[in-house]
Amino acid sequence: MTSTVLFSSGTIVDGQGTAPRPGDVLIQGDRIVRVTDGTETLDADRVVDITGLTIAPGFIDMHTHSDLQILCNPDHTSKLSQGVTTEVLGQDGLSYAPVDEATLFELRSQLKGWNDDPAGFDWNWRTVGEYLARLDGNTATNCAYLVPHGNLRMLVMGNADRLATSKELDEMKALLRQAMEEGGVGLSTGLTYVPAMYSDTDELVALCEVVAEYSGFYCPHHRNYGIDALGGYRECFDIARRSSVALHLAHCHLSFDCNQGKLPALISMIDTAIEDGVDVSFDSYPYLAGMTTLLSQLPGWALAGSGHEQMARLRDPETREKIIHALDVSGSDGHQGLTVNWSGVHMSGLPGAPELDWTMDDNMAACAAKIGKRPSELALDILIATERAAPCVFFIGIEAHVRALMQHSVHTVGSDGILVGDRPHPRSWGTFPRLLETYVREEKVLTLTECVRHMTSSAARRLRLDDRGVIAEGMRADLVVFDPETVSETGTYVHPRQAATGISHVVVNGAFALQNGIVTGERAGRVIRLGQGMEA
Repeated sequence: MTSTVLFSSGTIVDGQGTAPRPGDVLIQGDRIVRVTDGTETLDADRVVDITGLTIAPGFIDMHTHSDLQILCNPDHTSKLSQGVTTEVLGQDGLSYAPVDEATLFELRSQLKGWNDDPAGFDWNWRTVGEYLARLDGNTATNCAYLVPHGNLRMLVMGNADRLATSKELDEMKALLRQAMEEGGVGLSTGLTYVPAMYSDTDELVALCEVVAEYSGFYCPHHRNYGIDALGGYRECFDIARRSSVALHLAHCHLSFDCNQGKLPALISMIDTAIEDGVDVSFDSYPYLAGMTTLLSQLPGWALAGSGHEQMARLRDPETREKIIHALDVSGSDGHQGLTVNWSGVHMSGLPGAPELDWTMDDNMAACAAKIGKRPSELALDILIATERAAPCVFFIGIEAHVRALMQHSVHTVGSDGILVGDRPHPRSWGTFPRLLETYVREEKVLTLTECVRHMTSSAARRLRLDDRGVIAEGMRADLVVFDPETVSETGTYVHPRQAATGISHVVVNGAFALQNGIVTGERAGRVIRLGQGMEA
């Protein structure tokens, strides 16, 4: 018989939004087998006294970029120290499956700023099924995978700057069907990234109709978060209505000065869609800065074709001036149709170019002034030196919008965490404790019970999981034990790789992944598939 563990004398926040209550939680193997009010005597092989602490379902990170790093650095301290037990990978329309030799070569370069490209790594998969098989049982957290739209496009038509033909669209739909049958939970897009930015609404509707056949969900990094942010969101709802697909808005935010005061219009879109019967949810992170690759800020026309062609444009004087004009004067579609405010841009890594590490010491405008260059010119030099791989942080957020979105009933939490670079965004290490510390304990924007619901059962509902996200008998034993009075983010933008404090234990499928605040090295994570429930 499998051993039993009793979490004794704690406060249970069960993930359903009900009030905290004293109680005990007994697990056996990978299941919760008993939940009591603490007055019942329970026998167990091991008793963990959690007096003064809170026990909750393991947190679900709905938006991550751990796709490669979860294998390269399998202790995964950044997520376990936050209480995360499940992550959704394959975000923003670009990842590592499905691929063929040519697309893998391009993606390894394109995604180096998100996941590195470690020497000697064994790329022993090509399909989604093979990738999930590599993950299953080899990771510290559970993983779900969104099929990336950009991969489908690259497999069928490369980085061509044009619409798909009907034949090409049929090929993409066939690849998507295969990927969904192999375990994908939905479709992600990155409509400000190459090559997905070259698609139109009809292409996305056709692909989402396939996703709807499998009861999956559409997770868009949509077409514009800046000058036409509301138009970008409007297209998402149009796609959901036309295809009947469930919609989960990725890293939902309304940022940049041009969008001050427009949040009520976005909230109205969400509420109206729900009233109309559209299955809508979204995730957000509790920070005012975003993070992505410097390359992605360039105009789309400059990123067409192969990596070799892109590098040639970066070096050609005439083309460089056209790119700089878009970044500084006319606006770049890669930067949401806006010109770049370089004083709000900070480099977070310079892979392969240590001679440029000094550019991380200040914002890009200040760094460029030190050497008498335009910031955009320095940016292109950095892209050449790093072979297009440099990541950066952008300060663009609006605090009132961040707070209002996290209070919405269909809100879930996504770190959007990138784990590589010298100074990755602190959200990679601090999203969940920051919510509990700043927005629950200090600012009281959310109650503890509502915040935990957003982190757990709301996310499990989107993944159609009926055996995770709640503390109840028969549920999977994904659990986190923390002190709501001391849980804190410790990372900063300068020193981001700092484990949270106040989180004692994290249990993944019944195994201690974090014990007394220390990562154990357990690899109990499993691949999560849509609707995987009690029969699994």
